[in-house]
Amino acid sequence: MTVAVNRGDPRFDTLKSGHNLRFPASDQEAADRILLCASADETADALRRVIAAGMRPTVRSGGHCYEGFVSSNPQGAIIDLSLYKTVTRDGETGSYCVAPGAVLGDVYLSLYKRWNLTLPAGSCFMVGAGGHISGGGYGLLSRLYGLTADWITGVDILTVDADGTVVARRVDKDQDPDLFRACRGAGGGNFGIITSFRFEKLPVAPREVVNASLFFPWKDMTEEQFTRILMKFGDYWEGRGKDPDTWGLFSLLEVTPKVTGHFGIHSQFCQPDGTVNDVSVFNEFLSRFDVFQPMTTLPATAPLGPHRLNLRTQGGSPRGIIKRPWLDATVGDGGGGGPTRAKYKSAYMKKTFTPAEASTIYKLYTSPANEGRGSVISIDSYGGAVNRPGLVRDTAVAQRSSIMKLQWQCYWRNADEDSEHLRAMDEIYTAVYTGSHVDAHHQGTPWGDRYEGCYMNYADCDMLRYSYWPELYYGRDGLYPFLQQVKRRYDPNNIFHSSMSVQE
Repeated sequence: MTVAVNRGDPRFDTLKSGHNLRFPASDQEAADRILLCASADETADALRRVIAAGMRPTVRSGGHCYEGFVSSNPQGAIIDLSLYKTVTRDGETGSYCVAPGAVLGDVYLSLYKRWNLTLPAGSCFMVGAGGHISGGGYGLLSRLYGLTADWITGVDILTVDADGTVVARRVDKDQDPDLFRACRGAGGGNFGIITSFRFEKLPVAPREVVNASLFFPWKDMTEEQFTRILMKFGDYWEGRGKDPDTWGLFSLLEVTPKVTGHFGIHSQFCQPDGTVNDVSVFNEFLSRFDVFQPMTTLPATAPLGPHRLNLRTQGGSPRGIIKRPWLDATVGDGGGGGPTRAKYKSAYMKKTFTPAEASTIYKLYTSPANEGRGSVISIDSYGGAVNRPGLVRDTAVAQRSSIMKLQWQCYWRNADEDSEHLRAMDEIYTAVYTGSHVDAHHQGTPWGDRYEGCYMNYADCDMLRYSYWPELYYGRDGLYPFLQQVKRRYDPNNIFHSSMSVQE
């Protein structure tokens, strides 16, 4: 039975917000009603009630929307699917079915324990499947297996027709194929409410992985040395990292302000057969950084960045390599922290860093003015199986040529610091993407031969200042006009919308 939480209910103040406590910005911006659903039928009933009441519905699975698209819904209703979290197998079709409210940690555990399978999804196990999968989620196994959207073979979705009638659909490559494609990466809150993701097959879970972290002290770090580290990291993914024998390697370079004392590279590897019997590829990658004499351990008092691969202590080899069961490595470190105030930005890179980019990042992150801003750049390896030919035509993910993916992050606690952090993040990001390495008519954004724009799951409303923002997120080869056609057909009244949803 659907649970309704209205204003005045003691649960309302807690449930009105998601993970980012910046939203709703005020009590007036909060939704008037929260409807918690535990099944597809309950979700359909809730949607009918919301439409009949003339309210705007927004949809929440895990609550990790980076902007206020869900929580900021004045006089509207949030349809919360966090209680709808089953991971099952269809007895008739054999498809594996993931409900939108299932968090990634539970998805990993269920698929592994029941069928020894997995999904190439994110590293924070509290993220809900609904938004993550529909937005083309990626993770530590994506270079080996591709994106989550690449594995979807069917979607159960509720749409609303021109008469306001809720229509339950099961879409796939044969039934409503355009809507099916749109659901494979265009992002949530566009076409309807997905009630189940279906997968005819999934990759076998790895048996084991190896992890290692390399730490570089800021104390004596010169701009020249920092630039060499960034370019060595990027050079690998632009060159050697394209070879299939390296696709089981995932690594991120996490840049934190100088005040933290260090920045680091955090890596995981398994062979395509899911074992680590041969780690020569891993050693080859780590050895690139031997010349910088990195540390493989940190003092117990050293602060850690936000990423789940931050392993404070290592052991077992000169480079700090440790072997772990895959399940332990996947769900043992992925808590992701609790709700906080935050801002995020993104960029896809098709080539390694330029000296100008590296120099700008160095100056920004060693500046005393940035010490209190809480900003972090996670530079993730990308490509591999993600960039297999043909996938761009079958899914709604345009970025299929990138070798790295950047997530710009900033975290803080107090509301009175919002304007300072938001301004600083915008200034830092804009500075990095301004110069001769960026297309002259698109300064301030990752646009040009070196880039593939931005990631919709890391939505950033600052990009709305640019008239070409849809091309940043959906590419320049006709995907966005296609999504607009899907929008007009399946959501003719624009029931599902936000400031960055597909526009009619």
